[in-house]
Amino acid sequence: MANFNKVILMGNLTRDIEMRTTQSGMAIAKLGMAVNRKWTQNGEQKESTCFVDLTAFGRQAEVLSQYVGKGSPLFVEGRLEYSTWEAKDGGGKRSKLEVVIDNFQFVGAPRGAGAGGGAGAGGAGGGDGGDEGGAPRRGGAGGGGGRRAAPGAAGGTEAAGGEPGESVDYGDIPF
Repeated sequence: MANFNKVILMGNLTRDIEMRTTQSGMAIAKLGMAVNRKWTQNGEQKESTCFVDLTAFGRQAEVLSQYVGKGSPLFVEGRLEYSTWEAKDGGGKRSKLEVVIDNFQFVGAPRGAGAGGGAGAGGAGGGDGGDEGGAPRRGGAGGGGGRRAAPGAAGGTEAAGGEPGESVDYGDIPF
């Protein structure tokens, strides 16, 4: 029987990204996402939130840490990965289910931008950035336009952006 492991999520980051590097120099980003669900039951509005741990590697990890932080909306495509380990304090076996990011796409205004500043979409999942009004030119949340990055790589060599605190046009990011 064939196997398929694909996760597609859109939500807001619950914390700033934790960056680490392996001994070989590969960047690893750990982040959390909250995905909200709203529905009506018996005429009453209900809401629930699902909290998901995410991991990105390499260039994708570097780009994410540069452009998003706590509260930022983000669209991700990835795969589920189950990890088990022995607790250091002798507390027995531990386990965790997380999403390893294969592709991502920025959603909304850049971090630190005001109400009308900056680009809309863009990112490693495709898309083409946005105009100054914040509307995506093409690509949207589904990644319909632009070049698609290979799994595990955000593509490009240098991310856009100059001075810290400066407004970033996601259309200038080279991927």
